[in-house]
Amino acid sequence: MPSQAFKGIKTGGAPLAIIGSFMIAGAANAAPAFSPTSPYMFGDWNGHRTALEDAGVALSFDYTGEAASILDGGYSDSHTLKYADQFAVGANVDLERLFDVPGADVQITVTNRNGHSVNEQLSDPDAVVGGSSVQEVQGRGPVTRLTQFWYRQRLLDDALTLKLGRIPFGDDFAGIDSHFQNLAFGGAQPGNWGNDIYNWPIAQWAAVARADFAPDWYAQIGVFDINDSNLDNDNGFDLRTSDSEGTLFPVELGYTPTLNGLPGSYKLGFYTHDADNRAYGDHLDGRTSDTNTGLYYVVQQQVTARDGDPQRGLTLFSMGNANHGDTARIDRYLSVGATYQGPFDARPQDDAGIGLAYLRVNDDVDDYIGAYNATPAGALSPLPRQGHEVDAEIYYSVNLTNYLSVRPNLQYVANPSAVDSVDDAWVLGTTLSASF
Repeated sequence: MPSQAFKGIKTGGAPLAIIGSFMIAGAANAAPAFSPTSPYMFGDWNGHRTALEDAGVALSFDYTGEAASILDGGYSDSHTLKYADQFAVGANVDLERLFDVPGADVQITVTNRNGHSVNEQLSDPDAVVGGSSVQEVQGRGPVTRLTQFWYRQRLLDDALTLKLGRIPFGDDFAGIDSHFQNLAFGGAQPGNWGNDIYNWPIAQWAAVARADFAPDWYAQIGVFDINDSNLDNDNGFDLRTSDSEGTLFPVELGYTPTLNGLPGSYKLGFYTHDADNRAYGDHLDGRTSDTNTGLYYVVQQQVTARDGDPQRGLTLFSMGNANHGDTARIDRYLSVGATYQGPFDARPQDDAGIGLAYLRVNDDVDDYIGAYNATPAGALSPLPRQGHEVDAEIYYSVNLTNYLSVRPNLQYVANPSAVDSVDDAWVLGTTLSASF
């Protein structure tokens, strides 16, 4: 295949000429570095970046940093400040422009995460099930990973799309546009509360097929390999297929209408897989079960336009997730909220949001905790009883330039880690986002 691809360049001529042109191009109107109107901090590289995109290679260099401090409450009642961040470097390669492969592209993304979260002081360390995170970018440890490495093929005038490779679950399923810092308001919530579903930056060997079968309607199905070794920090670039524990099958039906000229997104999904997980209940025998199923929905609809501008206005959202059986740790999740793009005429690029989320720990987990606490070991060091957690956040995003934004936020966490004996907490946070 590689030899055929390069042979196509020699015979076609056009892709090679386009790539070559960026080496000598110097677009007179290219945005310079640090121009507030450029989408990139370092500008258009004297026109070379745009020439590369025209040739079929779109590069991305993004940074997200999240700071948080507990103002009051939490498990340790600490006012410590913690910072976590992520660098992401990516390339999308348009194979149609480069090698005359119609409707095909490849995505490669490498991420690096670092830092710590105040959840280490916020939550009860002995809790069997963790709650949400007030710094969503901190998850999965300080490590560099190959997060995306997939091939996509569009067929039948884009009515059918096939995707194969290393894919995070949330790339295609249960997604939502979100600027919240709390994990409970981000995308792909089944990956936060369902068993063996891995969100960004974890990738799995997977295949996804999507059919756009009617205007504004689509259906898709995925097949994801379940392999817990993907979570190990030493395996950030490991493409192993050994040690597979089962297969995840998500299905999603989506509707993306434009109502009164305003965009919306409605998603309903189901997933099941056959990997063994711990079965909770009033027993301590370590039994497992391969019954792992769940349902989810995502609703996001813009409902107003500011002064007739559909790029500004109020958007409402809601997400929900229900996990079945005694293997579920969080068996119910629900969130509601609103965002507003361009709240002030003087700052049309700013946005604001408010959200409320509810997480409920499975009753079977609490039955297990009760059984353990009835033993001599539990009497000496009992596990905390768990019920539900409530998360709330309000933020305002100041878009300083097209490539840099600062997003202060205030969060409230009731029953951190779903332990009602832990004091409710107020958390002050700030997100910094930059594109280079």
